[in-house]
Amino acid sequence: MSSGKLVAVVEDEAAIRENYTAALQRSGYRVQGYASRKEALDGFDSRLPDLVIIDINLGDEVEGGFELCRELRARSSQLPIIFLTARESELDVVSGLRLGADDYLTKRIGLEHLLARVTALLRRIDALTRSDEEPRLLERGRLVLDLERMIAAWDGEAVALTLTEFWVVHALARHPGHVRTREQLMSAANVVLDDSTVTSQIKRIRAKFVAADPEFSAIDTVYGMGYRWSGEQSGD
Repeated sequence: MSSGKLVAVVEDEAAIRENYTAALQRSGYRVQGYASRKEALDGFDSRLPDLVIIDINLGDEVEGGFELCRELRARSSQLPIIFLTARESELDVVSGLRLGADDYLTKRIGLEHLLARVTALLRRIDALTRSDEEPRLLERGRLVLDLERMIAAWDGEAVALTLTEFWVVHALARHPGHVRTREQLMSAANVVLDDSTVTSQIKRIRAKFVAADPEFSAIDTVYGMGYRWSGEQSGD
């Protein structure tokens, strides 16, 4: 099931790190543990893992996990990143997602829930690339989604989306003009978030497309319902 995927666990408390490591290894994953941001970055110099689980508080660095996420996103827009932390405030959740994390979990969750989230993230690429019902390229006018390489482009210019952001755009663009509720978007992206963090994801996606095209307005907010991909800019 895991296909020997390499998962990195960045957690400063040794007992907790070892607990997560053992659970992941029992599920067939290869695991590398790190106690600090610097140790993790040094380890990632030779090769990025297939997925990273990060705590926010890392030793003396109160927000070391946020900084690590920022640095990892600079290296790869598609590396699956999960925050697993004791910090539960909405501000922390939104901050983590704005930095490009794919999921934000609290340490109150059980190990089975964590393993389910890891599996969901690692399976998403397979779910797209193995679908016989969809083409390898999804084209909507100026938007092109490469379903094999998980790359988005607008007017031929690459837009660096995280895995979660890619899936949200894919869910919207598959059926232009159809409203997608927040629940439907999060189901498509395989993450469970509240309304405010869905809004944060949409804002981040819009900002990335606006950086490529200041006139971008293809994602409409349908107040009280959700979001839709507008046919006006998609060419449909």
